[in-house]
Amino acid sequence: MKVAFVGKGGSGKTTLSSLFARHLAAQGRPVVAIDADINQHLGVALGLEEDRAAKLPALGDHLTEIKEYLRGDNPRISSAASMVKTTPPGRGSRLLRLRGDDPVHALGEEVDGVTLLVTGAFTEEDLGVACYHSKTGAVELYLNHLIDGPGEYVVVDMTAGADSFASGLFTRFDLMFLVAEPTRKGVGVYRQYVEYAADYDVAIAVVGNKVTGPDDVAYLRSHVGEDLLTWFGQSAAVRALEQGRSGVALEPENAEALELMRRRLDAQRRDWDKFWRQAVEFHIKNARSWANRAVGEDLEAQIDPGFRVPQPA
Repeated sequence: MKVAFVGKGGSGKTTLSSLFARHLAAQGRPVVAIDADINQHLGVALGLEEDRAAKLPALGDHLTEIKEYLRGDNPRISSAASMVKTTPPGRGSRLLRLRGDDPVHALGEEVDGVTLLVTGAFTEEDLGVACYHSKTGAVELYLNHLIDGPGEYVVVDMTAGADSFASGLFTRFDLMFLVAEPTRKGVGVYRQYVEYAADYDVAIAVVGNKVTGPDDVAYLRSHVGEDLLTWFGQSAAVRALEQGRSGVALEPENAEALELMRRRLDAQRRDWDKFWRQAVEFHIKNARSWANRAVGEDLEAQIDPGFRVPQPA
């Protein structure tokens, strides 16, 4: 299952992404966590020292290698240079299995049972000449080519706000956990997501954070209704992790919230046909709006009408 953590800046989505990934790994479940936020903090949240986290190989720095591998001997893709973030797989493409032996997962770092991948930080060299989607494009290619089976998890910490909707990346997930504080700004992002996602059948579940009592829960429920799945209160365990201390057990109510999130994700129906259809739709949209001109080819020809995403057992 592929899940994204989204929300406004400062809502705690990186913290909850790391807690959820840890929760899955502690149950012995295979999990890949991807830091796709412009502020790269997921590694530290998972327990890496800051200097080690800063040295992790970035997907964005290995994009040509990743494209060349995924292209395989697909005759519809002329070269790695002609692949864009929305290029879908076809016959001859190499598909990925979770934590497989491939150049993408080889860039990962194992952290307490979690395979961590990072898109890379936005550097001074990028300012004025690139947008962050040039880095998250590696994540979109990864998810387009990934065949994840039952009981396998990809947890993506997305960039803040509704910026996820600036590309087709938001359609690559089975479920989005929207982390919302009990404030007007917190629920405002929820309204944005619901509006943008309405035409694409994107499943959203709201996870309240920084909840201090029943009034906060009531506030969230009054604004998001049945989309409110669960919530997290203040946590001494989380504060200890943020201070670099380990061994403090997560509070029972917060641990139960994580398990409720896991059960909600597992219950989400996977629609492979929709996944493929939306991949094609966004590739056509990107090809016509900018990619054909940028690459100098008709990238719609990359679509293999006879290909269907194989479904794992």
